[in-house]
Amino acid sequence: MQRNLPKKAVQKAKSAEGLFAQFQLQQQNKGLLRFITCGSVDDGKSTLIGRLLWETQQVLDDQIEALKLDSKRHGSQGDDLDFALLVDGLSAEREQSITIDVAYRYFATPKRKFIVADTPGHEQYTRNMVTAASSADAAILLVDARKGLLTQTRRHAYLAALLGVRHVVLAINKMDAVDFNEGIYASISEQMDSFAMKLGFETVSSIPLSALKGDNVTARSPHMSWYSGATLLGYLETLKLSQRSTKRLVMPVQWINRPNPSFRGISGTVSDGALAVDDEIRVTASGQTAKVTEIVTMDGSLSMAEEGSAITVRLDREIDASRGDVLSLARDPIELTEHFEATIVWMHDDPGLVGRNYDIKLATQWASASITTMKYHIDVNTLAHEAGRTLRLNDIAVCNISLSRPLAFDTYENSKVLGGFILVDRLSNATVAAGMIRHNLRRAQNVHHQALSITRIARERLNNHRGKVVWFTGLSGSGKSTIANALEIELHAQGRRTYILDGDNIRQGLNKDLGFTDADRVENIRRIAEVSKLMMDAGLIVLTAFISPFRREREMARELIGSDNFLEIHVNTSLVICEARDPKGLYKKARSGLLPNMTGINSPYEEPTNPDLVLSGTGQSVSDVVKQAIALIEQF
Repeated sequence: MQRNLPKKAVQKAKSAEGLFAQFQLQQQNKGLLRFITCGSVDDGKSTLIGRLLWETQQVLDDQIEALKLDSKRHGSQGDDLDFALLVDGLSAEREQSITIDVAYRYFATPKRKFIVADTPGHEQYTRNMVTAASSADAAILLVDARKGLLTQTRRHAYLAALLGVRHVVLAINKMDAVDFNEGIYASISEQMDSFAMKLGFETVSSIPLSALKGDNVTARSPHMSWYSGATLLGYLETLKLSQRSTKRLVMPVQWINRPNPSFRGISGTVSDGALAVDDEIRVTASGQTAKVTEIVTMDGSLSMAEEGSAITVRLDREIDASRGDVLSLARDPIELTEHFEATIVWMHDDPGLVGRNYDIKLATQWASASITTMKYHIDVNTLAHEAGRTLRLNDIAVCNISLSRPLAFDTYENSKVLGGFILVDRLSNATVAAGMIRHNLRRAQNVHHQALSITRIARERLNNHRGKVVWFTGLSGSGKSTIANALEIELHAQGRRTYILDGDNIRQGLNKDLGFTDADRVENIRRIAEVSKLMMDAGLIVLTAFISPFRREREMARELIGSDNFLEIHVNTSLVICEARDPKGLYKKARSGLLPNMTGINSPYEEPTNPDLVLSGTGQSVSDVVKQAIALIEQF
């Protein structure tokens, strides 16, 4: 039964509905600002975000009660509320009073919506800051007024600029600890202005504040009458972002959608540009084109999909596309590259070495990659360029990267999706580095594979046997060279064409420019693998006798040469026996400190986990182990 309402009540309800509709429209039109807090450890990042949430009334009653209890149990502010606990959720963070992981929080004011990422300040967690900064519009760079700009402060400022953040607030925190001294604020601001001039930010604003006490966070501080600028919240609410406009379509393919035999669609997210029905699209790798007949979403079909839209595209004909491909408009194709220059941020304890193979993920594309040249490292304090051949944790360097196959790309400045990549360790699957493409190395486009008339198959037919690589690995003195030499004698007697590549002999010529650091050893094995591949292509059975101490490089050699052509033989002789033999006196030198990088003594040897054959350098005659090696070779 419908109840008749008084006329005034109806008018009031309509007015409320209108106000609610107006509020909804305002909410929809409010711009979203993504920002991060960053800086050195213990500069007050979590406390600042907690204070912002508190001051903007984003904390619910039950959260307030939980905060009171947590402040008594884990807090660092005595009887006062510890606002950092609103953000630091991990138990380890609360116990140590530090931020470890990135914490994302959403909040809104009548003027704007915000997503803030609280990033850790410790150097060992810099990689988490990189992750958060890659999607941020602005950065609040906190500085402890008592300490000023530190190395980590400068590193975070440089990384923010590198990752495309164009607006920075230098939040000079803990002003209450320096009696709100204007001179300290001015000095730190001038230092930052001088440093930031080289980084290309659009705006750099300095705000003195106390996150703990609330000074200049959302309300102007009565203790700093000398400061006439905006409060932190006021700045964030009024910051104008320059809109990056691009008409070029970039859509990495996530998967091929086939819910039934009559439906085939290409699914992915439009990362740049827009896509409309009747547009002609191009698959970058294959060059195939087709016309869009339908754009399907969870909410129905669209006539046009804009940047950020997750869609499935149906085409007027079948084309070859799969996960890892990148779609563009046919009239505006995307380039491919297999050799480019990039800025790399190293994010792992294991060092990055020239020549070592990694997996690269660029958009949805995967390939093998290696650093071919480290052009220079960047000193985050002075921004000076410095020489270096190894990447350590938090190092930033400009390098040349070579890929195993061409990938769709763009510069990071133009497209974060096609310009940003990660490097992944092939054994541990750990992400070891993040990179930003600077430009393509066009000389790679001028180098083409030359088709030869005489093929490997023809050479093998002439030799009457297949070419292959037999890779001996083991400690110095294990017997690698002795066994390899005896094996070659037997193969030669059988009429097979062979060649031995021995460590000492190669270092007298091809690799005489290399030492025995980890980086040099990686490069040593890379060159040997390339030479072995060429000699195998000539139809030879190539025997290599190298310590080759690292699994990654042996796996690189296997992949380069091909698993069907690569036989790994581990000469498993104990260190005690090898050191007792010491045929070259190297162990004695290492024990006396004259040889700093001796494998097995002060440099690691990583034993093969799944070799094709394990031979003992003791307890068997050479002829017996040669028979085992011959039997292995004849199986392939």
